[in-house]
Amino acid sequence: MAQQSNSENLQVLYEDNHLIAINKRPGDIVQGDKTGDVPLSEWVKRYLKKKYNKPGNVFLGVTHRLDRPTSGIVVFAKTSKALPRLNKLFAEKQARKTYWALVKNAPPQQEDTLAHWMKRNTKQNKSYAHPKEVIDSKKAILDYRLIQKLDTFYLLEIDLKTGRHHQIRAQLSAIGCPIKGDLKYGFDRSNKNGSIHLHARRLSFIHPVKKETLTLTAPPPQDPLWNACC
Repeated sequence: MAQQSNSENLQVLYEDNHLIAINKRPGDIVQGDKTGDVPLSEWVKRYLKKKYNKPGNVFLGVTHRLDRPTSGIVVFAKTSKALPRLNKLFAEKQARKTYWALVKNAPPQQEDTLAHWMKRNTKQNKSYAHPKEVIDSKKAILDYRLIQKLDTFYLLEIDLKTGRHHQIRAQLSAIGCPIKGDLKYGFDRSNKNGSIHLHARRLSFIHPVKKETLTLTAPPPQDPLWNACC
């Protein structure tokens, strides 16, 4: 698994009194799970406690998540006032999320809208993208466009319209474009560090307190392929 964050090496993209945005490394879990690994939320708490010399517990609210092998922008609430507002904003899809994905096959079109019906299998921790509605499925929509051709990979920029479980991974796999390293969704081998080449590149939303548009951009992880994209 990719080297995890700690409170010393966090990449803070933005911080004010109400929220903090971190560029998550692949390998970090956003919130604690059954693995027992220290989650990113805990490292951020430790960072804030040290930075501001805070006594006692530090308030930090998880507002949305990224899959463990994915990198990119994660926003946390720093106050109990901001948390429900951010939760509502993400729940109601008021944030514009843009991702980068490196895939091994050329997409069918230079740009397109993908619409599938996603059905989640909790035992497999996997979602399946169906062309038509099936029982217990939810509609999933994204826009993609090809923005760069590398030697053996294609860089796609994705605007997410819905937020389904493993949506980008499953939908790109469904059109024959599995993401590099994503063994679960059809790539032929995993990345050595357990990451996949999917990155939450940009996030834009109305600040829950200041009521101004906030647009955040995160550089992708340092590796030869990502570096070739920048």
